[in-house]
Amino acid sequence: MRKLLVLLMSTFLFILAACGNEEGQDKKVNENKDSKASSDSKVEEYDKKVASISIFLTGDLMALGITPDGTTTSDYLPLDEERFSKTEYLGFTKEPDMEALIAMQPDEIFIDTEFAGKHGLEKYEAIAPTNVINLDEGRWKDHLHDIADIVDREKTAEQFIKDYEAKAEEVSTLAKEKLGEGTVMAVRISPKGLRVYGMERPLGPILFEDVGFKPAAGVEAIEENWENISKEVLPDFDADTIFVLVSSVDEGSEDVYKELQNDPIWQSLKAVKNDQVFLISEQPWLDYSAYGNKLALDNLEEILINK
Repeated sequence: MRKLLVLLMSTFLFILAACGNEEGQDKKVNENKDSKASSDSKVEEYDKKVASISIFLTGDLMALGITPDGTTTSDYLPLDEERFSKTEYLGFTKEPDMEALIAMQPDEIFIDTEFAGKHGLEKYEAIAPTNVINLDEGRWKDHLHDIADIVDREKTAEQFIKDYEAKAEEVSTLAKEKLGEGTVMAVRISPKGLRVYGMERPLGPILFEDVGFKPAAGVEAIEENWENISKEVLPDFDADTIFVLVSSVDEGSEDVYKELQNDPIWQSLKAVKNDQVFLISEQPWLDYSAYGNKLALDNLEEILINK
């Protein structure tokens, strides 16, 4: 009888433990579901009709979960039909289609300081309240915060930057593993000549600040966004790694690059000899915006993984 009681008690305790464990697992599953639901939740829809007179400001707005209803572009950063399937084309930023902008009837407009001055800010203010952002002042994170303050999405901006910085750190670590800690430069090739990018936008901040590459000799001395050079001075930069952007706008750029590749000067470069020359494209690398830089980071990660 005593053995039977012990057996029954043991069985009862086992059942209780099993139930408790199952309840704990259910609770954990529910917590994970809640967590996933929270992380997958989208930013609520913006309730204003937005026009962006800058493809760069468009990228910042998109990082905040706002796809403009209309945007201008540049010749080298055309509208991606998949990404902007519902966005109206408002012409080039240098010469916006004002008739299309008026017909769109936006609730608010975002414009870069440079073009607000060139076009006449009053033209835009007559159409809708206009927000002017100075893209030449500060870095892309500053621009994102400025816009976030206007559209009341500061928390979204902070989360985007947090995620971006974590990604940049991962890519930086991968770059050191794949490329070492040598120097880096970025050049653009077209029939008009060679262009070396400096420390300023569009490529400087992402390469030398966000990812943390060491600039090649002479890159820091470039005072403007870029500097036109002759091929004869390429060896002076003594870069360990070169990122090459072949212009998609200027006809004949591919031929110029092929010719350069066969040039003894190019073939003598350290980066060329060590197979550390990488092609990048205008989109997203020249899209100096929060969203554009994120896409560039993703592309750089892919380049490094495939090296």
